[in-house]
Formats: sequence, C-alpha cells, structure tokens
Amino acid sequence: MNRKFGAHEMMELHEVLTDTIDGINQFQLYRSHVQDNQLLNILDNQTQFMMQEYNNLVSMISSQGGHGSVPQRTLSGQQNFSPSYGLRQPEPEMPKTSMQMLEDRDVASGMLGCHKASALSRMHATLEIADTQIRHSIMQGANSCAEQAYELFQYMNQKGFYQVPTLAEQTTQTMMGMYQPSSPMNMQQNQMEVQPTHMNTNYMHQ
Repeated sequence: MNRKFGAHEMMELHEVLTDTIDGINQFQLYRSHVQDNQLLNILDNQTQFMMQEYNNLVSMISSQGGHGSVPQRTLSGQQNFSPSYGLRQPEPEMPKTSMQMLEDRDVASGMLGCHKASALSRMHATLEIADTQIRHSIMQGANSCAEQAYELFQYMNQKGFYQVPTLAEQTTQTMMGMYQPSSPMNMQQNQMEVQPTHMNTNYMHQ
C-alpha cells in the first residue's frame, strides 16, 4: 500500500533529503584536504553513515511503501571525555582565500557546522510530519546529527581547535543561584487558593 503525505509534510521531507545530499557532497569535497588520520577516519565513517541514512529514508518514503528503518548514530568518540574549558592562546581565524589553504581545523569546523544545521533542520521537520514512522525516523536523524557533531567537538577540543570560553567564577555562581527548586507546598497552596467559580443556575429552572 502506497504511503500518503500531506503537502507540508512532503516539503519538509524534500528539505531533509536535499540537506543530506548536500552534506554528503560537502564531506566528499573535504576529504582530499584532510591530513590527520583520526579526522579522516571520522569523516569516512560519518559519510558512510549519512549515505546509509539517506538510502533507508528514501526506501521508507518510496511509492512502494517501504518499511525500513533509519539507523541511529551512537557516539563513537571517547565515552569518558572531559572537555577542556578556557582559552589557551587561540589562533587567529580568517577565511581561506583558496582551497589549497584548507587545514584540518577548517575541515573539522565545516563538518561540525554541517551537523549542527542538519540537527536543527531535522528537528523542525519532525514537528511538521504526520506519519508516525517517518516522524520517529527524522527525529532519530536529528539525534544522530547531534551525536556526530559532538564527536567532532571532542576531536576539535582535544586538538585545541575548539576552545570553550568561560565566565568569571562569581558570575557563573550568581547566575546559577538565580534558579531555585519549586516547593510542592507552594503549589498545593496555590491550588487551594484558586477555587472554581460556579454559576448559580437555579433561575434556569424557575
């Protein structure tokens, strides 16, 4: 039995599939500029996963009514990773004026940005899709993009490519101290104070 799609739903699927194709093509362009074997391994594994995800999604929404499932990307980086915080003499950043000037940092940053944008695009599409199976698959795709983005963040953070600036300790503590847990007693008291108003309807029976 062929699947049926709403107009808005179909347009969101079009955007997701086009975004996936663009991401795969973008990664293929990056490959010849990678020098670090660790980054090359990440790029190859993620490209392979993206192609598998694309093929499975196309099969699922095809006119033949495919019932495949979209794979989920689990984090292949370090499970016990502890990010390094603070700025440690970060290098100046500027656009490269030619493809030959691209370095590992540029490739990793471009891959990271691709996954971040794709995660947002897929989550937005999830909110507009009616078909339950495809909705779940697109939402799973958003999570996979987030996992791949974090894998690249780990790599960049360890290499010093992605440094995480911090606020002054006092500022951090002050901001976090603004938020306090809600008290169940206060909620119960508020509920008791707000009593429903019942209209006197006796006149209707006179």
